Amino acid sequence: MAVPKRRMSRANTRNRRARWKATAPGLVPIVLGGRRHLVPRRLVAAYRRGLLPPPD
Repeated sequence: MAVPKRRMSRANTRNRRARWKATAPGLVPIVLGGRRHLVPRRLVAAYRRGLLPPPD
């Protein structure tokens, strides 16, 4: 495992950590049962096949 040779400054540590933020999934509109729903793009196929219940 890599071990830092020197201590990293607080500013550099916080700057590095600030870049690792989770992003909200991109929602796309689909029509299920005549109603329009916003679902994550990677789950569109599962909703269309009926593997997941329609979101409320």
